[in-house]
Amino acid sequence: MNKDECNQYLLSKPEAELDYPFGADVAVYKVAGKMFATLSYGKIHPDFPACDNMNLKCVPEQAIELRDVFNAVIAGYHMNKKHWNSIILDGTIPEGEMKRMIDMSYALVIAGLPKTKQNYFYTAYPEVLR
Repeated sequence: MNKDECNQYLLSKPEAELDYPFGADVAVYKVAGKMFATLSYGKIHPDFPACDNMNLKCVPEQAIELRDVFNAVIAGYHMNKKHWNSIILDGTIPEGEMKRMIDMSYALVIAGLPKTKQNYFYTAYPEVLR
């Protein structure tokens, strides 16, 4: 998936909001006021040239596994490296895997909300979150 396709998919998540709290160069995607993804362009690793990239929340064990499987997945740039991965949008990760990582990031943020907000999302959007 390229940056535009990622943007479309991120915004298709229920109640996703786009914000630019770090300036015009970093798109931040939130649900219920909590960040679940970023999209930007820049140099985030010495082994890669400046490129489109995305940060996604991840279960710590899976974060490490994804980094081992895909060269384009690295520890989260400017993020908690235990819970976030940075994805280099170079086309090497299959679309289905990209969507799965986005879905996981979104679901992890929902799961971290207070129970009343979680219940709202699970009831209003069961097809997305179950």
